[in-house]
Amino acid sequence: MSIIKSFSVGNGDTYYINHGSDNFTIIDCCLNDGNADDIIDEIKDKSAGKGITRFISTHPDEDHILGLGKLDDEISILNFYVVKNEATKPEVTKSFERYCELRDGDQAYYLYKGCKRRWMNDSNDERGSSGINILWPDRSNEHFQTALQEAKDGTAFNNLSLVACYSLQNGVSAMWLGDLETQFMEDILDDIELTKTDIVFAAHHGRKSGKIPDSWLDILEPEIIIIGEAPSRDLEYYSGYNTLTQNKCGDITMDCDERKVHFYVSSSDYGKRDWLDDEDKSTFDNYIGTLNL
Repeated sequence: MSIIKSFSVGNGDTYYINHGSDNFTIIDCCLNDGNADDIIDEIKDKSAGKGITRFISTHPDEDHILGLGKLDDEISILNFYVVKNEATKPEVTKSFERYCELRDGDQAYYLYKGCKRRWMNDSNDERGSSGINILWPDRSNEHFQTALQEAKDGTAFNNLSLVACYSLQNGVSAMWLGDLETQFMEDILDDIELTKTDIVFAAHHGRKSGKIPDSWLDILEPEIIIIGEAPSRDLEYYSGYNTLTQNKCGDITMDCDERKVHFYVSSSDYGKRDWLDDEDKSTFDNYIGTLNL
């Protein structure tokens, strides 16, 4: 019904959701000389024929926008979804330059808590909703206001990150947190509406600096936490939770069906997980098990 893919791109994030509808969503990009062509070719192939392709930018750290210009040149980003900001940087890279062009251009749509957007989370007779809702930022929140000013001053960008949740009807829910920092998440707990979420992509690639606080985890009750790539010494491994770590498993492809998610990885050495059910699937290579919801 839909595919969520998390690419193994080193220190950075690149995801897409191939919706079981006329929608295709890209979340962040970290494209370098070694991976850009393959990832862009896959995105072009999977989004071909879709009526709506959107790019959601969680925040403008370089490892979340690297190669944005090349991606834009190849697919022509017509729907750029971003938190409204005036971020500056002391050293302007080509990727940040393109980010600013898209952020400030006519194709930008500014995301905030509870916003509605056709066809992100609002459907009509032409096409259905993609099932993406924005839980953060609350633009009036004092902590977010501080993050906006820090980004404008060019000193910090992590807490500019949005929080997005994708929900498949009768199926999985998944959450992205960008690079939010632990204390910031604690600070905004009373101003963000959290609910149980099946798959959570750990903040800041799984680093300890972005450890999701227990106050959040107690509400989210994730079935799986996906930990991105970073040096092992920097990672928070979330003891007591089921995890997939991209340092070891590489790309993760989640084949989402009604009340099921079938997991595949790019590393042939990464075996099946005993906390996933074995349903002997073979849609992609290196099946490691199924999460039944």
